[in-house]
Amino acid sequence: MAKVRAGVVGVGRMGEYHVGVLSEMQGVELAGVVDVDPKRRKAIQDIYHTPIHADYKDLFGQVDIAVVAVPTRLHYPITKDLLNNGIHVLLEKPCANNLDHARELFQLAQDKGLILHIGHVERFNGAVQELHKIVETPLFVECKRMGPFAERIQDDGVVLDIMIHDIDIILNLIKSKVVTCHVLGASVFSEIDDLVSAQLEFENGCIANIVASRASQNKVRTLSVTQKDSFVVLDYTDQEIYVHRKSSSEHQMTKGSLRYKQESLVERIFVHKDNPLKLELQHFIDCVKNGSPRNVAVDSELYSLEIALNILEQFNQKRKK
Repeated sequence: MAKVRAGVVGVGRMGEYHVGVLSEMQGVELAGVVDVDPKRRKAIQDIYHTPIHADYKDLFGQVDIAVVAVPTRLHYPITKDLLNNGIHVLLEKPCANNLDHARELFQLAQDKGLILHIGHVERFNGAVQELHKIVETPLFVECKRMGPFAERIQDDGVVLDIMIHDIDIILNLIKSKVVTCHVLGASVFSEIDDLVSAQLEFENGCIANIVASRASQNKVRTLSVTQKDSFVVLDYTDQEIYVHRKSSSEHQMTKGSLRYKQESLVERIFVHKDNPLKLELQHFIDCVKNGSPRNVAVDSELYSLEIALNILEQFNQKRKK
């Protein structure tokens, strides 16, 4: 069977990861890489010895699939052009910064019989996949995704850059519509959203707290779920899950001190650890070559973006006051 010809548009940090994985995948030919920066083009050329271009239109007719990892403002026009030229696209999140543009891209892909996937790499984190097997009736979900400020992110604040990962996972976990959304936030190092806390209430009664920050000096990537009979903690970085059950707590008063004691049975869930980006690209290519079903429906993709944009809009409205 002929190799799938792959191209990558935009080789910043995420784009270079894609190039590295694609270059090692069986059945894939890295047929072209695009970047507007001549230094980035040379750096990739020196390592991978693949055709390098300054204009993504040079990929037309040269590739079957393309990964788009450019700044968010360019997602819509570039992806639209690629789809119109018969190229399947894996588009890094967020799909777009405009819901109508996102709908248009998915409709265009459907009309052309092409695959359009959004690069939510955390879906392919082994711990996240195990989480879906453990969580049945969540009552309360809390996510923290925090770290130091990075100058490289010019376009997006924390909502579209990192919080969207947790919104996507929570919506697929809770499987209910959001009825209310409360947002607080701050601009710390930039003019946009550097720190945002969002509280979501769902139709089924579940509540979710999501904190995203690039104003923290400590990197934290955690998700916890409260159920009636268990408390589940997921660490994204280590791909680990711990389940706490049968908890008990008591306090003991002694002379001059109060001691608090808590006990619980803790299960550590075995997680098969693989490279999530590799799994994401394999799934995308499998959908292209074999018509395999996508792991998340288009409606769910659009709903994740809709909630993220709603949170961002609330942040911006409060900031203007």
